[in-house]
Amino acid sequence: MRAGASRAGRRQGVVKGLALRLARENPRWGCRRIQGELARLGHRIGASTVWKILTADGFDPAPRRGGPTWREFLTSQAGAIIACDFLHIDLVDLRRV
Repeated sequence: MRAGASRAGRRQGVVKGLALRLARENPRWGCRRIQGELARLGHRIGASTVWKILTADGFDPAPRRGGPTWREFLTSQAGAIIACDFLHIDLVDLRRV
């Protein structure tokens, strides 16, 4: 056994714990984002390794970031939509729109 082998094992455990903690605290982050944050903390690890850690622990992939659904969008904009229905404008030729 090499002299640094036990330290490498402890380091892997720390990185695994950090990756799982980041995934738990930030459910919308994907493997690439978690890998980037680990790199900022000084831990060089590949995104595929992060994916293996997360899937082994039962984490599903991060949700798609295509934006809100129509239902979520309309719910958040409902107040503005209703306010626009009661808005009127008087034009220069005294017509009301």
